[in-house]
Amino acid sequence: MHGILKGDLKTTIKTLNEALVTTLGACGDSGRNTICCAEPGDEPFRAEMRHDVLALADRLSAKTNAYHEIWVDGEPIQLTEGETEEPLYGEVYLPRKFKVAIVPEGDNCLDVYDNDLGLVAHIHDGHVEGYTVLVGGGMGRMALDQDTYPRIASPLCYVARDEAVGTILDTCVAIVTIERDFGDRTNRRFGRMKYLIDKRGLAWFREEVQARLGRRLEPPRQLEWSNGNDHLGWHRERDGISYLGLFIPYGRIKDSETMRLKSALRDVVQAFQPTIRFTSQQNVILSGITDENRLAIEERLRAAGVPLPEELSKVRQNTMACVSLPTCGLALAESERALPELMPQFEQLFDELGLADEDITIRMTGCSNGCARPYNANIAFIGRAPGKYDIFLGGSARGTALNERFQETVPFEQLVHAVRPVLETFIREREAVEDFGTYWRRTGSGGHRG
Repeated sequence: MHGILKGDLKTTIKTLNEALVTTLGACGDSGRNTICCAEPGDEPFRAEMRHDVLALADRLSAKTNAYHEIWVDGEPIQLTEGETEEPLYGEVYLPRKFKVAIVPEGDNCLDVYDNDLGLVAHIHDGHVEGYTVLVGGGMGRMALDQDTYPRIASPLCYVARDEAVGTILDTCVAIVTIERDFGDRTNRRFGRMKYLIDKRGLAWFREEVQARLGRRLEPPRQLEWSNGNDHLGWHRERDGISYLGLFIPYGRIKDSETMRLKSALRDVVQAFQPTIRFTSQQNVILSGITDENRLAIEERLRAAGVPLPEELSKVRQNTMACVSLPTCGLALAESERALPELMPQFEQLFDELGLADEDITIRMTGCSNGCARPYNANIAFIGRAPGKYDIFLGGSARGTALNERFQETVPFEQLVHAVRPVLETFIREREAVEDFGTYWRRTGSGGHRG
């Protein structure tokens, strides 16, 4: 939420808290993002995953009372004897932020490998049988520090889901405490858990988890992924009920001269009262929509200039950008306001080359920190200086592999031109049903390193 005046801050925080939303730990060195696949549905495994993610978020959340005391100007809350304010984090918290994601196997809509801790649910007979646990993911790097890097999470173990969910929660808490006790506190650049795992080794990390749990870990299961797309368009939720995944251009809900997106969403929510879900690809899901209301919702959206996903090109649906300038103080180049200028050029290029139906992801950030998860995109533009970007190529559209730097400090006006010959070569040399990322990694940069 951007543009909040300082004088309105207390009222804003108070209103959020009254709605049971909190900003506690939003930028803290604790369990921060704890997210789950947002797709609605009445299958039992979805309710089980949601139960588990809420239980895990509760276990990993900060318990300090200071957050509330700041705003109510009250006396410190007295703890009962033997009670500690932060039972997990103590007085020191973590060396760095910690992110958790849960997805069902096959559907990597939220880039589970990009998180410190990932849980991949194995579904059997409609229920969660257990989780493969992934550790050590993270996107952040610094362009001028070669010792920093993005990392895809490593499979650690498989944990069965019992009735009380205690086993998986205890495993996750053990992992967090290892980061708490051994993570680098001397240099925040290396505070994320990925650096600890690479420094000590995955075998050491596994032994440490086992020591804290007092039992052996089962080996991780082999994972298979069918897609990494978002849940856009109309989908059946249950009998007589559907959900609509709406593409939100670069995550910004606002009105413009050509598209009154903010007004349209307000209108639809007030008139039809759908449940709102936010996705990890910056989009919105409206769920619980009855069949008789589908046409009316489409008409209201189109009247406001809001296109349905099927009216957008596939390449546009597969784009993301960070906020960058003027909102982010770390930004070196434009992103959210620049990528819309590139998209018509890419759409024209993809049509010309016959790639309109390909799942090719394009992501842009204003700096190297990786907020829009650029390092596993097929094509990424990462800001290096005003108007100039590093080009990274070859990640996985399913979020399972990193890309690599192709060219440095390319002017904005030349980005499409720089990528064009790579796509042309891909069309000529690809193997049958080979996607762009697989081709790039198989051919060793496609012979195009610049």
